[in-house]
Amino acid sequence: MDRPRVADAQIGGGTPAAPATGGSRVSRALASPLAILFIIPGLVALVGMFLTFTGDRALRGSNLESARDRLSEQTRLVAANIRQVLAQAEPVLDRLADRVRVHDTSAPFEAFAHALADLVQGRPGIAYVSASFPDGTFQGAYVDDDATLRFQDSRIEPSGTRVRRYDFAEGGRLTMRREERSAYDPRERGFYRLAVASGERVWTPPYPFYMTHYTGVTRTEPVYVGHGATKRLHAVITVDFDVNVLSSYLRDRQRGGGRAVLFARDGTLLAYPHGAPRIAKLPLRADRTLHYRDLEDPVLEAFFAHADATRGTAEPALFPVEAGTERFLAAVAPASHDPTLGWFVAYLADEADVFRGLRAYEQRSLSIAGIAVALAVLAGGLFALHIVRVRREAAEARDEARRARLAARELGSYRLVSCLGKGGMGEVWKAEHRLLAREAAIKLINPEIASAATLEARARFRREAETLASLRSRHTIELFDYGVSDDGTFFYVMELLDGMDLDTLVKRHGAQPAARVIHFLLQALSSLAEAHDAGLVHRDIKPANLFVCRAADEVDVIKVLDFGLVRGPGGSVHGAAVGTARLADHSLADTLTRSGGLMGTPAYMAPEQIAGSHGVDARTDLYALGCVAFFLLTGRKVFDEPDTQALLAAHVHSEPPRLEPLVHGYFPSELDAIVRACLQKSPEHRPASARTLIRRLKRIEIPPEHAWTEEHAQRWWAVHRPRQPSLPPRSFTEELTVFDARANSFLRAK
Repeated sequence: MDRPRVADAQIGGGTPAAPATGGSRVSRALASPLAILFIIPGLVALVGMFLTFTGDRALRGSNLESARDRLSEQTRLVAANIRQVLAQAEPVLDRLADRVRVHDTSAPFEAFAHALADLVQGRPGIAYVSASFPDGTFQGAYVDDDATLRFQDSRIEPSGTRVRRYDFAEGGRLTMRREERSAYDPRERGFYRLAVASGERVWTPPYPFYMTHYTGVTRTEPVYVGHGATKRLHAVITVDFDVNVLSSYLRDRQRGGGRAVLFARDGTLLAYPHGAPRIAKLPLRADRTLHYRDLEDPVLEAFFAHADATRGTAEPALFPVEAGTERFLAAVAPASHDPTLGWFVAYLADEADVFRGLRAYEQRSLSIAGIAVALAVLAGGLFALHIVRVRREAAEARDEARRARLAARELGSYRLVSCLGKGGMGEVWKAEHRLLAREAAIKLINPEIASAATLEARARFRREAETLASLRSRHTIELFDYGVSDDGTFFYVMELLDGMDLDTLVKRHGAQPAARVIHFLLQALSSLAEAHDAGLVHRDIKPANLFVCRAADEVDVIKVLDFGLVRGPGGSVHGAAVGTARLADHSLADTLTRSGGLMGTPAYMAPEQIAGSHGVDARTDLYALGCVAFFLLTGRKVFDEPDTQALLAAHVHSEPPRLEPLVHGYFPSELDAIVRACLQKSPEHRPASARTLIRRLKRIEIPPEHAWTEEHAQRWWAVHRPRQPSLPPRSFTEELTVFDARANSFLRAK
């Protein structure tokens, strides 16, 4: 996007020079080309020598800090890679659970074997994907020692466990590789017992695997079928990560002579690429995990002697490690967002490698300083010679500045077509890209408001837009571009949506069927799950900020809007509002952060949000989403008090009404339980995360006669698709309430 240059603004805003006076003769003399030729090089020489000799000491400290920053960044990168590998277990288990529910161990298992193989392929770090059944049958796909993908089928017989291992042949066939006997019973293994005892998806502590004795960890989950009295355990499914596969994964992500280590709090090694040859030769035991002392590695011994005091902070902790003549710089960071797991990543870099380039740079600095003085003398002469040329180019710059202002009115490559809405905060315009002919929505924040923003607020505006642009969920409003025009106007360029928000949907068409509500909630939770993983909390989830629209030939697509009150880690509220324009008759909500006061929408605020921002986290959004579900199912809000103070008090102290008498038609009890769980006053009693809610909603089995299918949705949109508005939508600030004196008086009353 074209942006006005600084030089344009300076030249374009200049004023005529004042007449010369006697007092200005010295200034004119100093500004003459001859004076510039001598004064500038002389000053540069003096300053250069001072900075050269006094800055050498500061440069040494800066070099050390730079090396530490690089090591910290590498450690964060390795930790992020490990978290990404472990996070693969979630979608794999979701797909495996769906497959296992319809699998019968007495039937042919070729199709099931290929389904498990598909879950392992292309997912680095995963060693085994399996399903264990109550009759002792065990079936799984795994990466063998020769890096070949194979399938195992184990069944318990009177004479012991018969284990058959298969290769995947061409044409989708399985060819048996070998058959063996063992005493393996999956029902006696720790992962099986842990899954059954917990009744939910959990991580196991590190433990030695049965056949290889490699140390690893398992993500395990029980799968049930039936409901109520007929509910029974159908299988226990797992995704395994062992030290051998994880070490291979980390080996490809090490730099130079660095060493990456994945370990548990008690010293158990989960991955150590540098020690992989030694691990392969160790007589691994079935009764205990691989410990760092088993490798007799002096570097590891020295590292763990210093590492205990560094494991408890979210940021990488740095410290030196000395093992004989070897010297390393080490950094430690958590390997998981769940601190209860106690898994950590360390990265050890050879100190000589870290400082080799920095010391060479330090030695070159003196030479560069001398060359800089000589160049300064030459630059002074060239500067004097180019004074006339610069003055001639000033006129051309003025013309270019005028062209830049015209381009800024069109906001770079976008042509403003029509205004969709106006309010006290600014305007939303329908726009069109001049080259791509792509329609978009541009939100303009009034220059009067933007001019009052501090430099910190402008930086927050940029960080907010970059953070939101990084969210990739198809259910989050897409941000194409942002910037500040030459007159100080903040603007965002977003996708233009065709549909209506859920508030408009219910007001026009009434309460929605339970199956459609589940469909909406799953999509909204998908957007929130990604935002929560990035440490962001929306804080203004409500029907007006959930938009149902058409996307190409798809319908009933939910988009989450208005991340204007988004809260980052540490409780800070980012200061820029990101909304959208909607191609329908609807309301536009816009927010700018204000110091003091309570921000949000009263009918959908969680108790901890009303009490203040310190207790706000991802579960605050889940409370608001529970209020949205209540509204969609019943056509009314959870609490409908006559004034704001009474409404806030109800959210803090009153129990919500029972849903069942208010819902007409099919209403599954599981959905009732989920909404009630989201509306709990204490965050501790709500679902732990958006992903937990997604799994619970997906488990609800809807009878075919009550299902909301693609055919239902297409028919609905064919009849009810909204028309393009002929009048602007309602005010930006109409739906967002900023509480000042009234909210503060309520808090004081508490």
